[in-house]
Amino acid sequence: MPILDTPYASLDLIRQPEQPNEPLQAFDAADEYLLAQLHEQGLPAATRVLILNDSFGALACSLAAHVAVTSSGDSHLGHLALQKNLARNELPADSVRFVPASEVAQGPFDRVLIRVPKTLALLEEQLIRLHGQLAPGAQVIAAAMIKHLPRAAGDLLEQYIGPVQASLAVKKARLLSATPSAKPAPQSPYPTRYQLDQPKLELLNHANLFCREGLDIGTRAFLPHLPQALGALRVADLGCGNGVLGIVYALGNPQAELTLVDESYMAVQSARENWQAILGERPANIRAGDGLAEQPPASLDLVLCNPPFHQQQVVGDFLAWRMFTQAKAALTKGGELWIVGNRHLGYHLKLKRLFGNAEQVAATPKFVVLRSIKA
Repeated sequence: MPILDTPYASLDLIRQPEQPNEPLQAFDAADEYLLAQLHEQGLPAATRVLILNDSFGALACSLAAHVAVTSSGDSHLGHLALQKNLARNELPADSVRFVPASEVAQGPFDRVLIRVPKTLALLEEQLIRLHGQLAPGAQVIAAAMIKHLPRAAGDLLEQYIGPVQASLAVKKARLLSATPSAKPAPQSPYPTRYQLDQPKLELLNHANLFCREGLDIGTRAFLPHLPQALGALRVADLGCGNGVLGIVYALGNPQAELTLVDESYMAVQSARENWQAILGERPANIRAGDGLAEQPPASLDLVLCNPPFHQQQVVGDFLAWRMFTQAKAALTKGGELWIVGNRHLGYHLKLKRLFGNAEQVAATPKFVVLRSIKA
């Protein structure tokens, strides 16, 4: 396991979710560059540090024993990684305060350290929320690997914080340092909304939502084929996003008990607000979680899923396979998993291997809707 060795600490770090023979490490050269820069500047013990989008806790764990650290991000898996890495390196659990991205981290902060996220709308919302949270003389430093650093990230820093200075590249990483300047309070463009034609619904989407400006084409292919009139089943929308699958299913199945779960705090916030706006006080369990890892075995009759095929910039089917495995464990005997996926991903083969069966319910030129039954 690679060790993160910095002037602040030597740390043994793991990613989340864990997988055997993990091919990737829980930190990169941008983390190392940022920590080296902080050490060179000097970081007094009284410094109040806010860290944004620290994927697996590398920055927070490095600084936890030296300064007051608040970490904020949109990933529940990232939060789990932070907790596990603090314990793994014998750091107190309360040495880092964690704030979900669905909430505002309360300052004032002397340093804000940002790992530039894949979704620039999330970065924009985070920068907007920094207004009024920076101490006099504060500094905002964003870090990224150059291949993941769009020019627009620097433009957003300049727009919402102040003049930006780009560093030289080190190990294919770069830092953007912004000096706060007086600016009027910004108006956030988030959440956004879009209209669904069938059924007629308006859906709200917070900044880090996938396909925030309109219904994604996979879900569009899935919606007409959701099972109907199945009675009082226990149903989960796994990886719920803004809740559209669970909400549309609930509208067609008034007696069903719904669980909506996603690892994104902003997705859960969106799903909760959409559920309340459309279904009012109808009970539902809407939560952030590591998929169905916390779901009791054999406690669901039906799982609906439009699985992701990437974790941040890493593309692969590991997360989808994990979700299918969790669904099987959570389903009762005779329970069903319904999914939509790109044809080329070959999910039917994976489902046959896991469940022993996979039926094609519907298909478009690009997507297939599949059903597997737990024997």
